[in-house]
Amino acid sequence: MSSVNDGHQDVDIDLGGLFRAIWRRRGRVLMATVAFAGLAFVGANLMSPEYQGEARILIESRQAEFSGANQGQPQTGDSQFDESGISSQVQVLRSADLIKQVAREMKLYELPEFDPTANPSAISDVLVMLGIKKNPLDLPPEERVLKEFEKKLQVYQVEKSRVIAMQFTSEDPQLAAAIPNAMAKVFQSLQSGAKLDSNSEASRWLEPEIANLREKVRDAEEKVANYRSSSDLLLTGETGGTFATKQLNDISTELARVRGERANAEARAENVRTALASGRAVDTLNDVVASPMIQRLKETESNIQGQIADLSTTLLDGHPRLKGLKSQLQGIRAQIISETKKILGSLENEANVSQLRERQLVAQLNTLKATSAKAGEDEVGLRALEREATAQRQLLETYLARYREATSRSGENAAPADARIISQAVEPTEVSFPKVLPITIVAAVASFLVSCVIIMLSELFSGRALRPVGRREEQAFEEEQVQEAPSARKVVSQPEAVQPVPVAVREPVVAETAPSDDADPQEDDFSIESVADHLCEDDVRVAISVSPAGDDGSVNAVALTRLVAEEGRKIVLIDLTGSACPTRLMAQSTDLAGITNLLVGEVPFTETIHADRLSDAHIIPQGDADPVLAMRGIERLQMIIDALSNAYDTVLIECGPADVNAIRKVTRSKDTQIIISAPAVGNEEIIELITGFGEAGFGEIVLMTGTGYPQPGNSGRRAA
Repeated sequence: MSSVNDGHQDVDIDLGGLFRAIWRRRGRVLMATVAFAGLAFVGANLMSPEYQGEARILIESRQAEFSGANQGQPQTGDSQFDESGISSQVQVLRSADLIKQVAREMKLYELPEFDPTANPSAISDVLVMLGIKKNPLDLPPEERVLKEFEKKLQVYQVEKSRVIAMQFTSEDPQLAAAIPNAMAKVFQSLQSGAKLDSNSEASRWLEPEIANLREKVRDAEEKVANYRSSSDLLLTGETGGTFATKQLNDISTELARVRGERANAEARAENVRTALASGRAVDTLNDVVASPMIQRLKETESNIQGQIADLSTTLLDGHPRLKGLKSQLQGIRAQIISETKKILGSLENEANVSQLRERQLVAQLNTLKATSAKAGEDEVGLRALEREATAQRQLLETYLARYREATSRSGENAAPADARIISQAVEPTEVSFPKVLPITIVAAVASFLVSCVIIMLSELFSGRALRPVGRREEQAFEEEQVQEAPSARKVVSQPEAVQPVPVAVREPVVAETAPSDDADPQEDDFSIESVADHLCEDDVRVAISVSPAGDDGSVNAVALTRLVAEEGRKIVLIDLTGSACPTRLMAQSTDLAGITNLLVGEVPFTETIHADRLSDAHIIPQGDADPVLAMRGIERLQMIIDALSNAYDTVLIECGPADVNAIRKVTRSKDTQIIISAPAVGNEEIIELITGFGEAGFGEIVLMTGTGYPQPGNSGRRAA
């Protein structure tokens, strides 16, 4: 407020008076609006109309279709035309050389529009004579045309693209379309000419270099051939291999094979020998079973055994026929043993032959090692010569490829410009300036607003729009504040009523302390605000909230969390309820990872802590993991609570309508404070809960029966 009168009385602006003053002068406002709108309409129609044409160019890499310059090479795209590259092309289009070439081709210096200073007005001549203005005729005509051309030209890059737009404004619609098209063609011509000049220079430089490199390559390859012949390093069909190396590899391979065969033969012979010595059945050996003779003998043995078995059922053991068959069976078995010994001798001979072959190969290998060592020393010098020849050959091939590419691009139309016209300018049919209707509307609105502002300023400076502020309103406001203050302070005086319930209290005493259903909320000693003060003043680190009323109690636990956070304490609420009521009230979404995911071990610790959407408190929501699997890891909960108590001032665990046995699984400490959030719960149920927790050994129990959902910053105790 300001004081503007002699008595220094406070005044205020009368907005209604300002609007009434404007309405009283509505005729003047209307006349001024119509007058300015008419002047704007006439002035816009008297202006020379201007037309605007636009052409657009796409900047992209372009190669001749049949030049063969890029055959066998991957296309690199237009990566060279980044943001700075496109900006550079915009500056090329605005360059003085390109504009002068367009002006010469289109003979713009002959048009009065591009040289308005050629016929100066009388006022301009007077200003020049007085020295106030520089004589524009001192500049050459080409410079005057260039200056006027730049005023009418606008070149810019289309946002987030490689397209450049060229806009030109002219009094002639045909000229407004022809000039952007001419600029695009000149731009393409300049780019194509620059490419041709670059390719021609490259071809002239590469010709003598290629001739010199051919001589160097020939000399280097001749040295390699002479050295290879003199050192007896003749090549085989394999890449980079010599005869000595190939023989050494072949003998090494053969030696390994012979050693394997000898070891195999010795193992098979030893197996047969062991079977004969131990009297083990030889028909289990592969070498014995594979023998055709053994197979026939085993078949005969099987037949004789079958005959003996058949006759034994009707004849006695001493029968001549049985004796003859048993004698034949023994002879067959003796033949099997004899044939097995022959197989053993064959295997031993095979092992001896392999051993003899191995000795011969070892001798040849030692001889070739000495020869290969000498060849390796000679190859050192050979590789040096080959590297030199290879380097010269690669350089020659590179120069030849570049020469062919430059030559293929040196012909006419072989080097297209890196730009393509995607939109030619067409002759405009509508005037770009002046826009008569928008100018008239803007002038009318502006004159109306200016008239209103002038009227309001005159009313303010004259004092007619100011009115004194009466003292009665201030006194009424102060009395209203005084009346509201006691009820606000009444809640503040109640924290001492929130006392821990002793575990030794008997049921009748607890019933007296329980609140009645008809109690006034302002007189309730167990309100949410009082419990919040208790947590802050007593610096409670960990508290477990039990809500026998279900979601109603969980709502109060959320309100308690937010009130504690408003006191400046860092608090986190862990949602262990089955209904996820705290999660729905505090979290941004119900699909966030929470305590069940943490107990299962699906997510890291930090991903389960989320901010409350209405306060500075944090919440660990219920989560979306399997509750059965989460309960298996309930023993990890105490470690989680301990870790949170180190990072937060208070950790509040909301368990919903849980019983004493469930709370025992949540915490191992009997000193953890229990908060019973029981709005609209009968006294008997409250007494039963308190007695149960007391008998379970919990040392401190706080009752919270307040109702309502106080929001942060809106509680009565904070209003005081």
